[in-house]
Amino acid sequence: MVVAVEIGLVVYPGVQMAAVLGMTDLFNAATELAGRKGGAGPRLCVSHWRLEEGRPVRTGAGGVSGEASRPCVLVLPPALGDPIRRDDAAPFAAWLRECHASGIQLASICAGAFLLGETGLLAGRTITTNWVIAETFELRFPEVRVDTDRLLSDDGDIVTAGGVMAWVDLGLKLIDRFLGPTVMLEIARQFVIDPPGREQRYYSTFSLRLLHGDAAILKVQHWLQATEAREVGVDALAAQAGLEERTFLRRFRKATGLTTTDYCQRLRVAKAQELLQFGARSVDLVANDVGYNDPGAFRKVFARIVGLTPGEYRKRFRS
Repeated sequence: MVVAVEIGLVVYPGVQMAAVLGMTDLFNAATELAGRKGGAGPRLCVSHWRLEEGRPVRTGAGGVSGEASRPCVLVLPPALGDPIRRDDAAPFAAWLRECHASGIQLASICAGAFLLGETGLLAGRTITTNWVIAETFELRFPEVRVDTDRLLSDDGDIVTAGGVMAWVDLGLKLIDRFLGPTVMLEIARQFVIDPPGREQRYYSTFSLRLLHGDAAILKVQHWLQATEAREVGVDALAAQAGLEERTFLRRFRKATGLTTTDYCQRLRVAKAQELLQFGARSVDLVANDVGYNDPGAFRKVFARIVGLTPGEYRKRFRS
């Protein structure tokens, strides 16, 4: 007997329907491929879920509605516009907590993490989301750690994916989990998708945290931006903030989540990314342009932060 593994896609206010339909096509294609290959492995069944008067309603691939089904995974796709409001999220959050308690795995993509965050199930975990909305997420859910370098963060029972298009990466991961790597890799080739292994930091730029409310640190951040982090001595930075050095370092780390050294390195690397993408100067000259006298040291810092060497970055993203 063929085992059916149901993957439910949650349709909530503001959800991006392109992602819902794209994941539906991806899973259906994987199931068709697995069927052609034969074998006694499971088959994927895709369903869409919404709430009507607070009750979950399932729409299957054939358009048949009902409430008797129990998915193995529930996926919260990305959203368009502002993150879902707490009032709109509350009935979904209550239902998702019940699903999780019954053993159903949960997954989110991009701003879908806001709905997942409302369940309270992310407290104490490290998750990923789009770097553009990471600061807003952290302010709303301070008990959750966010690592935007990751494209996927997998705790087994809960998986989170980064940017809007990370639904393809999450989809491939689920195909790999349930149908195996052979089917996953062939589907990746058919859909012209990079197989799992890339990182979100390849695509992100340094996103400044400016909503922390510490005026003295904000002044230093603006000064570093204006001077392209040329002056990075702690004494100079503390003087800009009007604070004693130890106090400044503590407040800077609290406000930005980074040490002053790491913060300045990331500012310089962000400028280097722009020069590599839109300019023709050599990597050594770019290193000098952003304040590194030692091109070798620049290459090491760039690779650590971006995950690619400067040459690899230029090859991938040059305009």
